[in-house]
Amino acid sequence: MASVCNSSSTTTTLKTPFISSNTSLGSTPKPSQLFLHGKRNKTFKVSCKVSNSGDQNQNIETNSVDRRNVLLGLGGLYGVANAIPLAASATPIPSPDLKTCGRATISDGPLVPYTCCPPPMPTNFDTIPYYKFPSMTKLRIRPPAHAVDEEYIAKYNLAISRMKDLDKTDPLNPLGFKQQANIHCAYCNGAYIIGGKELQVHNSWLFFPFHRWYLYFYERILGKLIDDPTFALPYWNWDHPKGMRLPPMFDREGTSIYDERRNQQVRNGTVMDLGSFGDKVQTTQLQLMSNNLTLMYRQMVTNAPCPLLFFGAPYVLGNNVEAPGTIENIPHIPVHIWAGTVRGSTFPNGDTSYGEDMGNFYSAGLDPVFYCHHGNVDRMWNEWKAIGGKRRDLSEKDWLNSEFFFYDENKKPYRVKVRDCLDAKKMGYDYAPMPTPWRNFKPKTKASVGKVNTTTLPPVNKVFPLTKMDKAISFSINRPASSRTQQEKNEQEELLTFDNIKYDNRGYIRFDVFLNVDNNVNANELDKAEFAGSYTSLPHVHRVGENDHTATVTFQLAITELLEDIGLEDEETIAVTLVPKKGGEGISIENVEIKLLDC
Repeated sequence: MASVCNSSSTTTTLKTPFISSNTSLGSTPKPSQLFLHGKRNKTFKVSCKVSNSGDQNQNIETNSVDRRNVLLGLGGLYGVANAIPLAASATPIPSPDLKTCGRATISDGPLVPYTCCPPPMPTNFDTIPYYKFPSMTKLRIRPPAHAVDEEYIAKYNLAISRMKDLDKTDPLNPLGFKQQANIHCAYCNGAYIIGGKELQVHNSWLFFPFHRWYLYFYERILGKLIDDPTFALPYWNWDHPKGMRLPPMFDREGTSIYDERRNQQVRNGTVMDLGSFGDKVQTTQLQLMSNNLTLMYRQMVTNAPCPLLFFGAPYVLGNNVEAPGTIENIPHIPVHIWAGTVRGSTFPNGDTSYGEDMGNFYSAGLDPVFYCHHGNVDRMWNEWKAIGGKRRDLSEKDWLNSEFFFYDENKKPYRVKVRDCLDAKKMGYDYAPMPTPWRNFKPKTKASVGKVNTTTLPPVNKVFPLTKMDKAISFSINRPASSRTQQEKNEQEELLTFDNIKYDNRGYIRFDVFLNVDNNVNANELDKAEFAGSYTSLPHVHRVGENDHTATVTFQLAITELLEDIGLEDEETIAVTLVPKKGGEGISIENVEIKLLDC
């Protein structure tokens, strides 16, 4: 049984017959959870005409919809806080019809200056076949990027060079470097319209399968260009201390895989921050690596015990719900921000940076390191299932039957289904093994001694509603039950719930949550048992912004495991501290409460 907890007193449960897992680490304690429920009141309507020749005339309007072949299905209608009522039935998302593709929008910026709709236009979209895996004699083994040899680097550069050459000789070739990058732009920045809403494969259960298929075809195209069907993309294993830097092969100026628009501050072996949101953490390299391993443990183990928490919520029709899975939230997004150009900086031609290339969805595919990054994101899917417990693929038909559209290495168009990408080996590839030290990196050191005196802290009803989070804030809060039995813990999770968080969705947001500490906590040291988790957000795409850029979300952190670890199971009142890391002065929170809800 897998469920997602709402911010109300009721819960919506999805029955999930899980697939058996081959690997387990044995019995593990009941883990905590992290889940986001977002609500948007934005609406927009688009008129777009595309000719079969590939010429595109986009007319983006605010008051009309003129679309033939509007796609009418979105996967898995799902009850969440403040969401629309559950529909009587749901349909899986179909592969997008290219005739519905229009101009994409840069996050917190103007329209993308070029169309990222993939050419050429199929003459009859309805006759495009479903993809079947070709026969293979040997698995493609994806290597860790920091450990590859010079022969591999030369081959990789040659493949990317030939892909970029196609941009010059045949700009509309779907195998070209820019056209491949445009796939991400189209799927992720509002170019496709389904049911009157922009298609967005992020912030939902579409995230992992879409990017797996994307890398699959990209990898086969590179192999085709150098006549090597065994060629495999590297993976940037940022989850291991040896990989917590920009892989050296991407830092060689003048090569095909070097990107001049990458953040220059990440060069020369700089240790990365897996929780990065634009500001450098003032701490030692050793502490930063320790923070990274703690974040990996929280996101892979503590906060992702159930499938929907790892994959993200189902895609919901008629409501712009944002509920990313744990790994998509952290470290996927922070790595994008860490490697992308600094937002607001100026390029030599006078243009303002919106976070290019890795730092913005529309341009991320223009940096070759993007595919290396997502190789490790994809690897985390395998590693998560190997942990065991309830960590298994979803079985909802609306997920399994969701579809995407790609061109293969022979420029032939195909539809693909989620159900066909669940086993990487059946797709013809696997990952060279690397140790995963985060598995045993559960924080044990405590930031405080004993129990914080909650009588010295203001009660929650005296702090909230909170109009801004411009400094660390501590408060006391009562629990609905204490001294629960193990059976009660197994049946219900204790969730710390932040109701109606509001902020300007055009900026970066992050704040951290700690239990049993006061506002003097060292927030740069996350490897402490009291660290519960973080809320993060990136700028969002809106076709029609009007004057309201307010995002409203409910954020929930399960604290059952944490209360056990810090010895507060029997306490009726606990201390909570919020530490703003980015954009806190623009964050307001209506209320905070603790609830007992089914998992």
